[in-house]
Amino acid sequence: MAKKPPNKSAPARQIVATNRKARHNYSILDVYETGVVLVGTEVKSLREGKASLADAFATVDDGEVWLRNLHIPEYHHGSWTNHAPRRNRKLLLHRRQIDVLIGKIKDGNLALVPLSMYFSEGKVKVELALARGKQAHDKRQDMAKRDAQREVVRELGRRAKGMS
Repeated sequence: MAKKPPNKSAPARQIVATNRKARHNYSILDVYETGVVLVGTEVKSLREGKASLADAFATVDDGEVWLRNLHIPEYHHGSWTNHAPRRNRKLLLHRRQIDVLIGKIKDGNLALVPLSMYFSEGKVKVELALARGKQAHDKRQDMAKRDAQREVVRELGRRAKGMS
């Protein structure tokens, strides 16, 4: 049996970590794909699928974007060259993108929230979102919409099966 050639148009993404709470707590306005400056033991630890974006956030300091509070555990085969698990990591964006982010962050009360971390063509990438925090009533509204949509799908499934 011959294997199909890989699809060149869609890059393969091996997801390492996702921030599941981000879409619940924030309204996503814009999404950027950024590179990350890492040391060797961090990449090895990420290849084992270990990272946590739970408390992570990004800031813009002196024209550079920094990812803070990202937890990458120490590489278990590492020696004295191991990295600090919660060190600040620089994100790689084009100058124009950084300038746009600075302008938007200064205008409104927006935050930079990492949504996911993944490998793309062997390089570690972070999906960074420009987001606005949701109020409690917005969260309840979104949950009600999701529940209503789920109920509609269930009912359509029942009707398709001839149950009601």
